[in-house]
Amino acid sequence: MSQVPGQVRTRRCLLPFICTLVTGGSLFTLLHRQPGSLLLVNLGGNAGAAVKETKIDRAKRVLVESDAVFFDVDSTVVKTEGINLLGKCFGVMKEIENLTTTAMNGNIKFQDAMAQRLELMAEHGMTKSKLDDCVRYEGRPRWTRGVREVVRRLHATGKHVYLVSGGFKVMIGPVAEKLGIPDKRVFGNTILFDAEGHYAGFDREAPTSRSGGKPAVLTAMAKANGYGTMIMIGDGATDMDARTEGPAAAFIGFGGVTAREKIKQNADWFIYSFSELLRVLPRS
Repeated sequence: MSQVPGQVRTRRCLLPFICTLVTGGSLFTLLHRQPGSLLLVNLGGNAGAAVKETKIDRAKRVLVESDAVFFDVDSTVVKTEGINLLGKCFGVMKEIENLTTTAMNGNIKFQDAMAQRLELMAEHGMTKSKLDDCVRYEGRPRWTRGVREVVRRLHATGKHVYLVSGGFKVMIGPVAEKLGIPDKRVFGNTILFDAEGHYAGFDREAPTSRSGGKPAVLTAMAKANGYGTMIMIGDGATDMDARTEGPAAAFIGFGGVTAREKIKQNADWFIYSFSELLRVLPRS
């Protein structure tokens, strides 16, 4: 049956992502409308005609094609900010939250914000033993809805999944274990204590302890593993750096916990729920 260029028909299809279709010498595009339903549009012309890809469409395609996906942890994989929970244990949660917000909005050097927060907790009684007690009490992951299924599908399709956080490994470890992510793909910060258990700073050699750390991690992993296409997913300015200052092919901004206007405006694709990724990723 012939079709007039520009004619629109609805078709049922199980394909979970945008694709193109050539039939009878004409060029069509399949646009995802809702789960299980695609919109078939006859663009007219011949199969050699170019189809302009939107920024969001490109991010979806790159996600499906990627070799490795890097997740921020706090306010992305989990609903909480780990350092805020630590601040709660030492009675300075509100002050820590304010410093965290400032850091995530990119208004202060990351390493300076980290030092300020840790020193504040140390002044209010943080020692190694008390930190360990705090982690046992507050360290249970409070998952963001849908993220575990996203990670499962990524693993099932052979992609490497990383956790790259400006938070602390002591809080990230249980998250990685539950998600089946090996330690070699977990990057975070380490709080240091002296022989008596008193606060002694943090490991400043860790790339995630300073501004520009996440681009550095992606660059190192690309070199070590030969990745051609990497994606960064997160809620903050340090996550977006992996795209604007690093080798990430796309940055997916996450606003399901905290929607930051700067991230919303500059992400390749901004989502409020991981269900949006699940509509794109193939089922295994």
